[in-house]
Amino acid sequence: MSQGIIKEEILRDDLKYYFMSPCEKYRARRQLPWKLGVQILKIIMITSQLILFGLNNQLVVSYKEENAMTFKNLFLKDYSGVDEEDYSVALYSQQAVYDSLFYVLDQYRQLGRLSVGPISYAEEDGKLLPLVICKEYYKRGNVEPSDEAYDIDAQLEKVCMAHDPTNVSQWKAENVSFFNLEFYRLVDIKITFQLKGINLQTVRSHELPDCYVFFVTITFDNQCHSGKIKIFLDIDALSSACKNWKISGTAQKNTHYLLVFDGFVILVCLTSAVLCTRSIVLAVKLLQRFSRFFRENYNHKVCKTDEKEFLNGWYVLVIVSDAMAIVGSILKMEIQAKSLTSYDVCSIFLGTSTLMVWVGVIRYLGYFQKYNVLILTMKTAFPKVIRFCCCAGMIYLGYTFCGWIVLGPYHEKFEGLSRVAESLFSLVNGDDMYTTFAQLKDKNSLVWLFSRIYLYSFISLFIYMVLSLFIALITDAYDTIKNYQKNGFPMTDLQRFLREQKDFPPSEEGSEMDTETGMGHPALCCCRRAPSNDDIILIS
Repeated sequence: MSQGIIKEEILRDDLKYYFMSPCEKYRARRQLPWKLGVQILKIIMITSQLILFGLNNQLVVSYKEENAMTFKNLFLKDYSGVDEEDYSVALYSQQAVYDSLFYVLDQYRQLGRLSVGPISYAEEDGKLLPLVICKEYYKRGNVEPSDEAYDIDAQLEKVCMAHDPTNVSQWKAENVSFFNLEFYRLVDIKITFQLKGINLQTVRSHELPDCYVFFVTITFDNQCHSGKIKIFLDIDALSSACKNWKISGTAQKNTHYLLVFDGFVILVCLTSAVLCTRSIVLAVKLLQRFSRFFRENYNHKVCKTDEKEFLNGWYVLVIVSDAMAIVGSILKMEIQAKSLTSYDVCSIFLGTSTLMVWVGVIRYLGYFQKYNVLILTMKTAFPKVIRFCCCAGMIYLGYTFCGWIVLGPYHEKFEGLSRVAESLFSLVNGDDMYTTFAQLKDKNSLVWLFSRIYLYSFISLFIYMVLSLFIALITDAYDTIKNYQKNGFPMTDLQRFLREQKDFPPSEEGSEMDTETGMGHPALCCCRRAPSNDDIILIS
């Protein structure tokens, strides 16, 4: 047997082994599927880590939300318990403004006797941090609506004062002029103060309670000067480890166990990333060998479709998910050590990595012909769907801008660009159709008529045409895959080589075949596999 034939057989064996499933590799060479085992272990660990973090995050979120509701009920006079749109309370008379303003100061003074929770004033170096009240107003103003006359200096001035919560009555008496508000000049009033609290509910989950600093801001907003002053209450919570603590009973500090578990998750993710990177490197080397062999022996260039078979996108997905899981685990460890409070950032990394890990499971189901229909259909339809969405998106954007500028002043669902886009998307899916029609304020006949033409044309165009065509593209791709699974997928040079065929058509003919069969796009490389009754099945 000549040296060339030996090299060809070795290359063919290596290619067959590369495209085998983990079980086939074990039967062929008794090599344990380490990557598969690591992926299974990683799925279990990352999911467990996400659940533990999610339960803890729910406690933190609920604690912050309930404290925000507590502060609104404590400091806002006549608060109904439900926010009106984006604000909490609306005031319409001067006396109501004064009453609400002094109500905040009085409630702040009595905080220790009012709150049922572990909330107290913030201190620094043994001294209470003061409450700060600031008012912002036009530098000069004179308004006479009856004479249709005004004299306004648009430059804004800001005056702030601070006081200790223990002497509110004396402080108000000494600063009467500060509270003499000229409402036609007033832009807003902001009251800021800090409170401290302890989240004791974590004791039940065998974790040490966190200490919180709440930065509370109460804003009396008069920017519109419409006779309606809106009151906003916003809090910003900052958690940290309590300085002095003592706990007994069943609750013990188990943070170090979670830190060890997170460290093990990082180790498993690093192992997974290294194994997948190694597989990518080996695949590139194997592709180079295959390309060099074809060029030297057949004077034939490997087509793009066969090159894509070696570039496994699943490995890239796994590496990205590993990187995000590692970053998320590090952030989680910092949060548990009370060095960071970025719960939202950590949640994004852990959630996205878990999503990618579970999506990656589809790769192993793809080794079975009855389970890989979804993968092949998505890959076949994806290029056409993207091009179709780009065209439909232009029409959608046009309707979005048009609806915002025309219907925004008359319909709450069209008040902002994002709300318009969300409302139109819900209409495409058949949600709230009657409500959208009925909520339009019938104050302008021209706008009412335009709204009917606008809504009827959008619904008719997108539901009966755009959405139907979208579904038709996916259905056509599904029918194509079912037909190929029944009659066999188009053969590529790589498959001919693996089946020891010597007749390789020229590249031009191969390109024409790709175009005719609709298989020329790189996204369809996975569709070019042998039927299930053949010896070699290419899965990448």
